[in-house]
Amino acid sequence: MAKKPALGKGLGALIPSSEEEGGAPRGTFPCPVEQIRPNPDQPRKRFDEQALQALAATIREKGILQPLLVRRVGNRYELIAGERRLRAARQAGLKEVPVLVREAEELDSLELSVLENIQREDLNPIEEARAYKQMLTRLRITQEELAQRVGKDRSSVANTMRLLQLPREIQEDLASGRVSPGHARALLALDREILQLKLWGMIKEKGLSVREAEKRVQALKGAGAGQARRPTPVDPDIQAVQDELSKRFGTRVTIQQGKRGGKIQIRFSSAEELNRIYALLTIH
Repeated sequence: MAKKPALGKGLGALIPSSEEEGGAPRGTFPCPVEQIRPNPDQPRKRFDEQALQALAATIREKGILQPLLVRRVGNRYELIAGERRLRAARQAGLKEVPVLVREAEELDSLELSVLENIQREDLNPIEEARAYKQMLTRLRITQEELAQRVGKDRSSVANTMRLLQLPREIQEDLASGRVSPGHARALLALDREILQLKLWGMIKEKGLSVREAEKRVQALKGAGAGQARRPTPVDPDIQAVQDELSKRFGTRVTIQQGKRGGKIQIRFSSAEELNRIYALLTIH
């Protein structure tokens, strides 16, 4: 039985070092570029064209210093890690690139691709959040297990995934760098989309700093409280259960408690996510 690749331990666990310092890792071989297909689960969607051109120029001069990680699919290969290098190699006109083959199942390929991008800090915040969500759905794991696999604490994973609760327009600006993660976290403190969009417009128009945006959040919250009835405070014990369930299911969970009982609402955004939540609910 093929040995499963080491996950969550850094690229060194995936690509063994050569016996000779500076040499290619053992098992590396030149593979025709046309035999490598992109990874359909590649979490990174944005590639800076100028950076690719600069990398292509380096590759023309010095070649590819680190092999691409691939898995065999039929008589071809599917990329696990190294899409940026592959794109640059094509721009540089290379016919072959060094590759290292790993026996990886489809879900392992997804996990390895996410890990490689996270370790290189190649993902923007929205790509990272979507990658986490995809791993939760496809691997049917909890946020705690996900955090362990990617080498981060659970709160960091949860906070990153919360960015997907922002309106689409704000997510696009966050992905492109027009809005910073600090601004996005300030916007998440507002529970109404109309207020989030209003402050988002102020941030862009006035060039507000994160601290200024946080002050505007408090002002908007105060204005909203004056216009509407103040909500009933949530019992701390109920809030703790809500938070724990939200972390468990990787999505927003709310508990509404009345005099004779109450209800639990679990939010999902797709059929895949519903299936993942169902699987977690029915685990014995």
